[in-house]
Amino acid sequence: MVAIPAAPDVLAPDVEVVPLTAVAEKLGRSVTRVHQLIRDGQLLALRRNKELGVPAAFFVNDEIVKGLPGTITLLRDAGYHEDEILRWLFTPDDTLPGAPIDALRGDRGREVKRRAQAMGF
Repeated sequence: MVAIPAAPDVLAPDVEVVPLTAVAEKLGRSVTRVHQLIRDGQLLALRRNKELGVPAAFFVNDEIVKGLPGTITLLRDAGYHEDEILRWLFTPDDTLPGAPIDALRGDRGREVKRRAQAMGF
C-alpha cells in the first residue's frame, strides 16, 4: 500500500477543505479511487485538523475543475512540491486578476497553464 501524499495545511483558514469521504461522494467514486486520483496527481490533498482533505475550490458541479490536473502536472514537472503548488493556486495575482484556481474555475485556464509552464524555466 502506497501512502497518500498530503501537503501540510498552507492555505488560509477560510479556504474550505472537503474530507476525502465527501470528495468520493461528490465525484460518485470510492474513497480508494479518490486516493488514486491524489497519488496520480489529478488532485492535491492536505492535512487539516489531522484529517486529509481536498480544497472545495477544486470542484465545479461535482467534477474536478477542468485544467486542474494538467496544471498540477506542469508545476510538478517544474519541481514544485504539493505545498508550493497549493500556495501558488490560492495566491491572488493582480495580473490574472484573482488567484490561479479562480482563473481555472472561470474561462482563463489557458493563461494559468501558460504561467505554470513558464515557471519551469
